[in-house]
Amino acid sequence: MSAPREPHAPHASHAPQASHDFIGIGLGPFNLGLACLTEPIAELDGVFLESKPDFEWHSGMFLEGAHLQTPFLSDLVTLADPTSPYSFLNYLKESGRLYSFYIRENFYPLRTEYNDYCRWAAAKLTSVRFNRTVTSVAYDDGSGLYVVRAGDETYRARHLVLGTGTPPYVPESCRGLGGDFLHNSRYVQGKAALQAKESITLIGSGQSAAEIYYDLLSDIDVHGYQLNWITRSPRFFPLEYTKLTLEMTSPEYIDYFHALPEATRYRLEAGQKGLFKGIDSDLINEIFDLLYRKNLKGPVPTRLLANTALTSAAFAKGTYTLGLRQEEQERDFSLATQGLVLATGYTYVTPDFLEPVDDRIRRDGHGRFDVARNYSIDITGRGIFLQNAGVHTHSITSPDLGMGPYRNAYIIGELLGRAYYPVEKAIAFQEFSAPEGTVV
Repeated sequence: MSAPREPHAPHASHAPQASHDFIGIGLGPFNLGLACLTEPIAELDGVFLESKPDFEWHSGMFLEGAHLQTPFLSDLVTLADPTSPYSFLNYLKESGRLYSFYIRENFYPLRTEYNDYCRWAAAKLTSVRFNRTVTSVAYDDGSGLYVVRAGDETYRARHLVLGTGTPPYVPESCRGLGGDFLHNSRYVQGKAALQAKESITLIGSGQSAAEIYYDLLSDIDVHGYQLNWITRSPRFFPLEYTKLTLEMTSPEYIDYFHALPEATRYRLEAGQKGLFKGIDSDLINEIFDLLYRKNLKGPVPTRLLANTALTSAAFAKGTYTLGLRQEEQERDFSLATQGLVLATGYTYVTPDFLEPVDDRIRRDGHGRFDVARNYSIDITGRGIFLQNAGVHTHSITSPDLGMGPYRNAYIIGELLGRAYYPVEKAIAFQEFSAPEGTVV
């Protein structure tokens, strides 16, 4: 490896070079990890374009005590390169908190801490450009380069790595609804106004919904609101985090899942949400314990409704009227609430800037990206690579932070035409595919 290049302030102005080996568009944790892992590689010249003025990751959910659901080893780089200077442990050392973290004896970084770690890493990189909003991507047949426009700047590269993330999902019944309802991505910013209302209803069943419910329940005595938690799921289900299940975040399972017929993959995708969208089991227990303690003083003004789907929504005179359906009983009812929080997650939307190169992108029978095993989505099989947004092709490994370094090591190997960071081929004890022939 070459010596690390001198860091710079990522907000500085830079004149785009004639061309790069690759351009990363968007700077969430996955593309930031790619930036960290490519920084010391002299043979690769890349640039990362991010529309925001600085790194920011789910700041609307910076609740006190909220932590990642993956351990610190699933940082930006460690599982690809444990010697990297951009590791979480090195961040702790430079921040003077390594021993405190050690004494804490908790593998799971706080969410605010992880965001600060990512900002620390981004500030050390030479390849990151903030305040660059990509408006279009074209392909120049003559040079074989992608032409990326961001404001009045133009960048060119042989490869693209898409890391634009997933925007908040708002149910169709709530689009254009009006009022001041919140998606959970803006919860912290809207919390004070929300708690001034007489009633609050929370829709959703994942980790974010549970964290918000616990936060609002903690203050229910202070503010005196009615608090409702509604989920379409049949129960408030925990994240499945047993060790043999975690082996599904493995190279072998990616190979197995990716090779399945498309219809089978889509069927499995629909049933695997509990493997990465469930609630931390400790938090579920803490919610119950908090309800128990508060109930000692008398009935708590809260209602938890499972098996209940949101079918319609209306807003008038400061009140939302929600149409709901108990799906097992097939019974419809309505609920009135002043405050509304949608913890309805995120969904991938193809960026508009890709429209000029849509003819170069492969799609499956459902119209989604046909993501190859090597994470490419273009007709050449090595021109445009995708971060995340591949649950339908790469299963639960797609959004998993711990698999980010693996995917980036894989993509780097494709960019270089050779392995730079060793990529594991097999780590699981269990077998996912049927054995060949007779088993003895």
